[in-house]
Amino acid sequence: MRDAKRAQQLQRRCHQGGVAMAKHMRLPVLLLLACLLLLPGIARAQQSPPPPPIPPAPPLPAVEQEINDLTKNVSGIISDKFSFCVADLQEDWNKAFNYTSNLDFVDQCLVETRACPLGSYCPRATANQTTGLCDPYKYQIKPNSTNSCGGADMWADIQSTEEIFCPAGYYCPATTKRDNCSRGHFCRLGSTAEEKCIIKGSCHNENIQKENIVILGACIVGALCLLLLIIYNCSDKFLSFRERRKARSRENAIQLARQQLKAQEGWKAAKQFARRHVNGMQSHLSRTFSRRRSFHPQVDPDSSSRRVQEAPLMGHAKMQEMSDSAVFAAESTSEISEVMPSVVLDVSGEGEVIATKEKPAPKGKHRSTHTQVFKYAYGEIEKEKFQQQENKNLTFTGVIAMVKDQQKEITRPLLKVEFRDLTLMLGKKKLLRSINGELRPGRVTAVMGPSGAGKTTFLNAVTGKVNGYKMTGSVLVNGKNVNIRSYKKVIGFVPQDDIVHGNLTVEENLWFSAKCRLSARMKHRDMVLIVERVIDSLDLQGIRNSLVGTVEKRGISGGQRKRVNVGIEMVMEPSLLILDEPTSGLDSSSSQLLLRALRHEALEGVNVCAVVHQPSYTLYNMFDDLILLAKGGLMVYNGPVKSVEEYFTTLGIHVPDRVNPPDHYIDILEGIVKPESGIKAKHLPVHWMLYNGYEVPSDMQDDIKEIGDQSPQIRSIPSMSGSTPHCLPLRNAFAEERDRLENNLSKPKDLSSRKTPGIFMQYKYYLGRVTKQRLREARLLAVDFLILGLAGVCLGTIAKLSDKTFGMPGYIYTIIAVSLLCKIAALRSFSLERLQYFRERESGMSSLAYFLARDTIDHFSTVVKPIIYLSMFYYFNNPRSTIADNYIVLLALVYCVTGIGYTFAICFSPGSAQLCSALVPVVLTLLSTQSSTPIFLKRLCYSKWALEGFIIGNAKKYPGVWLITRCALLFSNKFDIHNYKLCILILFMYGLFFRMVAFAAMILLKKR
Repeated sequence: MRDAKRAQQLQRRCHQGGVAMAKHMRLPVLLLLACLLLLPGIARAQQSPPPPPIPPAPPLPAVEQEINDLTKNVSGIISDKFSFCVADLQEDWNKAFNYTSNLDFVDQCLVETRACPLGSYCPRATANQTTGLCDPYKYQIKPNSTNSCGGADMWADIQSTEEIFCPAGYYCPATTKRDNCSRGHFCRLGSTAEEKCIIKGSCHNENIQKENIVILGACIVGALCLLLLIIYNCSDKFLSFRERRKARSRENAIQLARQQLKAQEGWKAAKQFARRHVNGMQSHLSRTFSRRRSFHPQVDPDSSSRRVQEAPLMGHAKMQEMSDSAVFAAESTSEISEVMPSVVLDVSGEGEVIATKEKPAPKGKHRSTHTQVFKYAYGEIEKEKFQQQENKNLTFTGVIAMVKDQQKEITRPLLKVEFRDLTLMLGKKKLLRSINGELRPGRVTAVMGPSGAGKTTFLNAVTGKVNGYKMTGSVLVNGKNVNIRSYKKVIGFVPQDDIVHGNLTVEENLWFSAKCRLSARMKHRDMVLIVERVIDSLDLQGIRNSLVGTVEKRGISGGQRKRVNVGIEMVMEPSLLILDEPTSGLDSSSSQLLLRALRHEALEGVNVCAVVHQPSYTLYNMFDDLILLAKGGLMVYNGPVKSVEEYFTTLGIHVPDRVNPPDHYIDILEGIVKPESGIKAKHLPVHWMLYNGYEVPSDMQDDIKEIGDQSPQIRSIPSMSGSTPHCLPLRNAFAEERDRLENNLSKPKDLSSRKTPGIFMQYKYYLGRVTKQRLREARLLAVDFLILGLAGVCLGTIAKLSDKTFGMPGYIYTIIAVSLLCKIAALRSFSLERLQYFRERESGMSSLAYFLARDTIDHFSTVVKPIIYLSMFYYFNNPRSTIADNYIVLLALVYCVTGIGYTFAICFSPGSAQLCSALVPVVLTLLSTQSSTPIFLKRLCYSKWALEGFIIGNAKKYPGVWLITRCALLFSNKFDIHNYKLCILILFMYGLFFRMVAFAAMILLKKR
């Protein structure tokens, strides 16, 4: 009978508790679990005092077995219904209801045990005589009776049952025991044990609720800043040390090369003097001892043969000087050793010139690899200078013949570019009209004309940069109708604007272009020779280690920057070199220096074409050919410079005395000067077409009628020696359109016969360049770190940790702040070097290597920025989750938003990209935290996964009495405690996806 009443009473109390609990949390399964826990005698413990006699308690093993059986019975239900908030059923169960660690309450088990999990403090309530209610619980077994106060009748979330949670500053080893938190320890709300403070000085009092570890965060930030400062300073010193070491090697090499060349010339002069002396002695003896028969001197056979061999050797000295480095080394070995016995030029197995002595010398700076390579390079340069002094009267007419006579091998492919009836249209506007002519290798061609004549457009059409335009006619390369972009690896294009890297030195700009665009099989010493020759020819020796500079940071002068812009293309040894206004902004001496360098390139067989404005008479005469364009993109003249005056004389146009010919012709085309012959400027293109027998467009037939008798006679001698008039054949319209589509849409094959470094080698070169750039931009990086640290301090202070929300507001602010700052910082990776990238891509460099190198270097910031932020936010906010859990989520978040920043930087202009970077994090975070947002839309927001990762990492640190609060928070936000790794994976996948989008956009989007 007693058992039946006890069961009814238990059922009634379970029902009452269930109504209250379900009203707050709607968790019937946990209600069932709590009710089942009351079976051992909890109902009897809550009856009104005095309690009935206590029956003997069952043995402890039996109680433990009963609870274990109960756990197994309800584990299936909990796993099915509440798996989203229970990470490990056994572990969470033990943290909530495993009392075996403290059995103090067992003696009064049937009296004092309550339906409370670990981490709670719920002793039996007492009557409050003032209010007439029970404290701290309002539950009364008999309503309106203070003599029947019971225990805790409800366990729910902290919002509803905060009174049963063990208060902060105390810890509750059992549900009926509360102890003060001792010194050197701190106790959070709902603690079952006190935690030891990391810094004892921060917990010098009792009942400390939370340790103040701000000073620890400051120490971490200080140590990190010190480490970064050391890395920055050491790297800068390392770069400076390398530059100083190379400079010393270079100076030593120059001195050795000059000494050896001087010794060689002295030995040649001595040999010539000795030979003249011997010849004079022989003549004197022959006259003295001559007889009737011819005099035949008797000399030693070996000596005679040696002298006979020396004579032709000296007779062909100039030819031998023009041979390659091995021949020069072999000759100089025997010659210099006789004059300077202590210095000998040795030829290594690889043909490398090495300075040695007769006796082995100890290792030193003169034996370094840099010195050996530089000595070889400057030996060649000094030799070339000497040859130029001997060939001052060299003309361009016999360039190819001179090269053959000197037995100098031309390693670059020769490119002859012909353009036939070339017309370029943008919409209905014709930018170029019926352009005919050619550009020949070994010659320097000037393109001139008034403003708006289409000079730059002509260069773009010749080099195949006609995207967005409609082009008719054809551009032939070596007589073949192929896409000229097939030769882009040997085509150098110098843009009008000085597009160079301002945060690199002059030498670094040149070296990067040489390493990425020269042949991968080229030896390092030959590459050094090419770079040093360009630096010497452009007079960049004095500024080789100076930063080029940017708009914000002053660097080299404008004229020097222009020469660097040209040198970037010269170091790659082009076969066709196109320059857009290379002399603009240069004085006369700098312009002549540049033209001399271009003439030297023409000696190598390079086809050079440059747009120039108002050249001086001296500069004008340094060109071989002239292309003169009129307004509307019409050609007025294309031929040798020496024949231009003769042609215009036939039209009655004479250049006045003391007037520069190109200035006079351009004034006529502008309409400023009218010719004495009365010829109109608009008729000059028609005169040129008729003079060469070209077909005149239909819309210009009226001009022929106006010309009348002034029409020139078709010449029989072509305008350029070795070429024939270009008579345009009639082509089928369909075939012409088919060829145009094939050339524009199909990927051109590489016909340049030059194998440049592959993607991995270019990635290595890009990696080195970006590393130097980042080291020189360390101040900007330091500002980014400082702002991020200040954001951590502010958000950690403002968004104080609230156990009721598991710190969710602070994490929301963190996602917005970190996303905003990291996206804006990521914009600098690509938006600031847009023009440089387009120039490098047009020259054939790998876009993939460029993208991967910049992303790889940015990984350093991706790893460091979470540490900077957490060192402030974590120690000011002090959440329960470990710093490792927060760091992993923040690392994934930074990686994700950096990829989004790349996409914004590439797809939008700088202003629009910054606006998107500021708005997108706020909008996505608001969408992901609103309960009315559809779940599929939330899952598309990266901020949802970042917030879920933060909350899951923090929720796992709320066991025991916090179990229902944890489930309520996760349930209301649709989070799953098992999704921590999934959140990290999705954030990284988002970052990878947006990087792929950014790379695709970088490839597909054209230069704006």
